[in-house]
Amino acid sequence: MTVKTTLSFTDRHHRFLSEKVRDGLFATRSAVVANAVEHMIQDEEEREVALSALAEEVRARLRTARSEYVDREAAFSTARAAVDASRGK
Repeated sequence: MTVKTTLSFTDRHHRFLSEKVRDGLFATRSAVVANAVEHMIQDEEEREVALSALAEEVRARLRTARSEYVDREAAFSTARAAVDASRGK
């Protein structure tokens, strides 16, 4: 279903929309706006998935026994050695 609405844009935004139509990238200015909104929806959905995954990782780590913790120095020693080697140290 399509809903008709009225939107206001700055001159800069209107010029940008018109250029995309003129360049043949979109059929109408409405199509440009719809595409931008669709990208915003996708970005928000991806952000929600990432935040949920991060929250689950935090919960999983909170369930990890302290005896299973990895020593910080040991965990990053290989990475530090690689960085130092790339710097000629």
